[in-house]
Amino acid sequence: MLASTNIQELQQRISLYDDQSAYKELFAHFYKSLQQFAASFVRSPEVAEEVVSDIFIKVWKKRAGLNRIHNLKLYLFISTKNGALNYLRTRKKVMLQPEQYFVQLQSIYFNPEKLMLTAEMMNRVQSAINDLPTRCQLIFKLVKDDGLKYREVAELLHISLKTVENQMAIAIRKIGMAIHFDIRTTLSF
Repeated sequence: MLASTNIQELQQRISLYDDQSAYKELFAHFYKSLQQFAASFVRSPEVAEEVVSDIFIKVWKKRAGLNRIHNLKLYLFISTKNGALNYLRTRKKVMLQPEQYFVQLQSIYFNPEKLMLTAEMMNRVQSAINDLPTRCQLIFKLVKDDGLKYREVAELLHISLKTVENQMAIAIRKIGMAIHFDIRTTLSF
């Protein structure tokens, strides 16, 4: 995951210098996450690819104004969501409720230096994530896989910050129960 300072640097290089290599790097970094996010709405990998490609084409066309965007990562996710919803509207499909989103988790975020998981443990964790309610999975993925902050997820999904906090607490509790992990016994004061 690129640090926000690196994203800002790419953003400036694209905006100020029409830097195609910076644009390619930005595309490569965000494409897979945005494609998975779009697929949660449109339920088609091919359509999701088209939606995300359209977003990046618009970014390049409007690159001169790119430096006015305060949080490019959030902007890309919101643009992807809007592009996916516009696609559904033009196809006269009903708008999906957050519970109906199809979430495809690619990986789980853990610091390998602090926590070594065996294959069995990883299977337990993945199984616990797959057993989460769909909305909870989506929020977990946006926070852990895509690195969005809680308030960014709340803004993106048009839900309260408290809902994001509660859904993350549910996810972490259920994952912890699946691997028989009790945080109270692990913390040292």
